[in-house]
Amino acid sequence: MHNSHNLAPPAIRGKRRGAAAQGVVALGVLVVMFGFSAPARAVDGCLVLLCLAAPSWRSIPQCVPPIRQLLRDLARGRAFPSCGMAGAGNSANHAWASAPAYCPPQYTRVFEGESGPIYSCDYTGAVSVSINGAPFARTWWSMAGETVTDFSPAAKTQLGSWDTRFDDDYAAWLAALPPPAPANPNP
Repeated sequence: MHNSHNLAPPAIRGKRRGAAAQGVVALGVLVVMFGFSAPARAVDGCLVLLCLAAPSWRSIPQCVPPIRQLLRDLARGRAFPSCGMAGAGNSANHAWASAPAYCPPQYTRVFEGESGPIYSCDYTGAVSVSINGAPFARTWWSMAGETVTDFSPAAKTQLGSWDTRFDDDYAAWLAALPPPAPANPNP
């Protein structure tokens, strides 16, 4: 779970450079630069990190094949790919999901078993990306290739727009919770 990678694309590194469109354009240029150099059998770790830091990797055609390959590789127990441009403060870490401790509450399922509750997570694992030493995004993935990304507040500020599915699912989960029981005035 501890591979370090330098991935500070221009739109994310240092100061905010403007609208999210500039970030997507810069990311697209880097994706094209790295995307054509990776061997067919191995995923380019730098490209994968750039794609995972994008507002929505599915909207960047050059990101779809390497991210799908990454998810297949992780599902088969392969290690997260490395990036030859590793540098301080930029990293990606992979961890297996484990409900309820390491699974977002909106994706945690509870079933009653013979010996008590059984917890499961809709996702198999998560890849966390840090930029300049600060959390940027955590992409949860499943064996079926589904993903959802939780962007940090700093990432949301820098990106301006992002895939809001994680936030929307969390809001729906909160809204579906039963109201809290009233406090007992007579203890």
